[in-house]
Parts: sequence; C-alpha cells; structure tokens
Amino acid sequence: MERLVAGVDCSTQATKVLIVELDTGRIVASGRAGHTVAGERGARETDPREWWGALGTALAETGRAGEVDAMAVGGQQHGLVALGRDGEPRRPAMLWNDTRSAPQASELVRTVGAERLAERVGSRPVASFTVTKWAWLRSNEPDVAAATTTIRLPHDYLTERLTGEGITDRGDASGTGWWSTADGAYATDILGQPALAIDEAMLPRVLGPREPAGTVTGEAATALGIKPGVVVGPGTGDNMAAALGLGLGIGQVAISLGTSGTAFAVSECRPADPSGIVAGFADASGRFLPLACTLNCTLAVDHVAGLFGLDRDDVTASGEVVVLPWFDGERTPDLPHAAGTMVGLRHDTRPQQILMAAYEGAIASLLDAVDSIDRQAGGLDPDAPIVLLGGGARGRTWLEVVRRLSGRPVLVPRAEELVAIGAAVQAAAILTGEDPAGVAARWETNAGVIHEPLPRDDERLGRIGALRSALIETPVLAGTAD
Repeated sequence: MERLVAGVDCSTQATKVLIVELDTGRIVASGRAGHTVAGERGARETDPREWWGALGTALAETGRAGEVDAMAVGGQQHGLVALGRDGEPRRPAMLWNDTRSAPQASELVRTVGAERLAERVGSRPVASFTVTKWAWLRSNEPDVAAATTTIRLPHDYLTERLTGEGITDRGDASGTGWWSTADGAYATDILGQPALAIDEAMLPRVLGPREPAGTVTGEAATALGIKPGVVVGPGTGDNMAAALGLGLGIGQVAISLGTSGTAFAVSECRPADPSGIVAGFADASGRFLPLACTLNCTLAVDHVAGLFGLDRDDVTASGEVVVLPWFDGERTPDLPHAAGTMVGLRHDTRPQQILMAAYEGAIASLLDAVDSIDRQAGGLDPDAPIVLLGGGARGRTWLEVVRRLSGRPVLVPRAEELVAIGAAVQAAAILTGEDPAGVAARWETNAGVIHEPLPRDDERLGRIGALRSALIETPVLAGTAD
C-alpha cells in the first residue's frame, strides 16, 4: 500500500498542495485555491484566514487528503501576521511586497547601523522584511500593535492552526530581521530597539530542520478532511523550500526567472552583506542560503515585447542596442528610483533588436547577483550547470541568453511547483528520519535537461556593464537625483 505525504505552498496569490508518494516521489494528486490580495500605494495585504480556507479547498481538490501520513508548509517569506489573545488576526497580514515600511527600514539602518545589522541577523533589512513592517505598524497603527500578543509569519500561521503549536524554522526566521544567523537565536538587542519593543514571548519557537512541529489536531483534521495525528514538519520559507526540493548542493547556484528574478545557493559559510544586495538567509537543512534578487525580469521583458506588438521569442541580434529594463527601479544594482534605459539606437534599429537587448539586460543583472553571492559566501563552482527555474526557464530566448551571457551549461529541472515539492521532501524526511537531501535524490527532483554552454558573449557583457556603470556613477541618469 502506498504511503502519501503532502507539500503545501502558500504563496502570495494562491495555496497549492501536492500529494506525493513517499517511496518514489510520484505526484499522485494536486489542488489549488486562490487568495485575495488588496491594497494600493505600496500596500499589499491578505486576511490570513483566507490562507486557512484556501488550504482546506486545495486539500479537498486533491481527493486524497484523507490518506496523508505527514505534511509540511512552505510559505511566502517576510509577511507580518499580527494576532490577539484569542488567536485571531488583529488586521490583514502585510505581505512581503508591501513597501510602506521603506522609511522604517531606512531609520533602522540609520540607528542600528548596516554593518551591525548584517553581522547580527545576516542581512541589511529592507522594506520587504518583517522587522520593518512591525516598526511601521507600531508607528501607524499603535492600537493594533498594542493589541497584538503574537507575531507570526505566513507559514507559521498555517502550521500553528494545524498543530496548535507556535513554532517556526530557522530558514523563515532568518528573513524576519530579528533572528540571529550567527547565534541561532532571537537577537534580543534588535528586539529591544525602541522602534520595535518586541517581547520574545510574542514570537514562535524556532525548530531545527529535523524536528517535527507536532501532529494535526482533531479540530484541524475535521476542518481539513485529513486524519488526526498526521505528522507536521516545521515548514520553511518559499526560497528555502525550493532549494530543499531541488536537493541543491554546495557549489550549485539556482536562478529563478519570474516577475522578479532570484539567484540563490546553498552554502556552509554564513553571509553578512551590509550593502543589502545579498540576503544572508539560513536554509532548511542547517546551512545557509545567500540570496540576491532583481526587481525586473519576465514581466519587464514582456512589457517591452508588448510595446512593439512582438511575440516573446520574436528577437534578433541586438547589435549596438543596450537596454536595462529597470521599469520598477532596481535592487541589483541598488537603484530603487531607476527607470528603464535604452541606448545605441540607429535609423535602422529594429524592434526585435530592442527586445533581445531587454532579455540581455535582465539576465546581466541576475548574473551580477550570482557574482555578489560568490563574493559573499564563496564556494560556487564556476563550471557547474546553472539550475534554471521559474516560468522563464521554459522560454527559448531566456534559455539562450542565460547560456550565452554566462558561458555555462544550464540545467532545467522537469519538476515544477518546487516550493510544494520541498515541503513534501521535508514531510517525508520527518516521517522516515531520512536526510532531506537523500529524499530529494531518491525522488530525482532535479532530473531534467542539461543544455550545453555557448561561448560567453564578452562583447555584449561589456556594453551592458558600461551602461550599468554610467548609471551607478551618475545618479541623475538613473533617476535618483532629487
């Protein structure tokens, strides 16, 4: 008789569930339910109770939820869930992409110092981090903050409703800005900052990678249509879950091509980057997950295609044209007020050249992110295939540009929904006592097609680098001057 585990991905837009066969890793069923995201002028919010309802709907859609023996939740990082004494939300959760706390992020860096923050918590917090959102809440909604007795992350909220236990894991905790990757404990000096004033008792207990969170309560089992006593893993953040699902090894780097771009690697070394480019996260295996992201990736390139009425792959060699599609500002490099920039146009320039140049500008920023990770953590194997993830990994032009600008082989895994797969890997490891890497290897989660490298296009990289340097050195060109 087959044994089944469930992996949950509670992302910004939806909750997805995969039911996976324990021995083989075969996906036997899946379900999905959407969330409502509200807000304008930088606000992005969802009522956490929607996540719980979506989990029930997604589990029911699988048709196999009642057969599951273990489960774990991977969730969007950084979100702030503020609960009262009754365990109910005091307000909608502030999501990772809620940018209202940018002033609080700047003030925290000013008062504590970028070097000290990076050394204590592994990262220089920006507006996406939980710590800045709590500072914003205390400043802008003091009555709500005063009524808050419990602070949770999105994946913590679901795990607590499953088990009745207030726990989190080191991976997701490392994205709050108040958990020390150096000490493996909450940073009491940060919690005690006047802008925060957090009692550690408000926060969940941090479990190790192999510790179970508990078992599903009778109440939760009835609500979700699963068995009481199902083993629940500690869960983790979405990026950590994806790395776990891939079985990403030391020296490998993954690039995810989505609305924004992300580069990350598993490392034995603890990063601490005061510039804020590399986030020094912990991972879900006991190691670290240095991560850097860009704001402009597939959506920005699709926008350029739309401007000219082109299909995504209707491209030709860019020639002299260089495009930096920084429509939303940029984070790598750190130019938050930058705009899209295009140079090298001639009378005979074709729209297809401009579109190719937009692809190249987006990928160059991600390769720069990879270089930043290597400088911070070291140990990346320059000859190992780049693991290419996300929606863009299935695009012909995206793949060609990554190969040409990196000069490296590229592995495109067949597996999709890697956050949910990573949560299922964790659930299986907790249930059997295996190493998660062993589960991922047995399930062959990183099996896929390896595309051989193309000669690195140093001429193109030089053109892009020259324009990037000009914008960094001359802020008025990047739109950063007052």
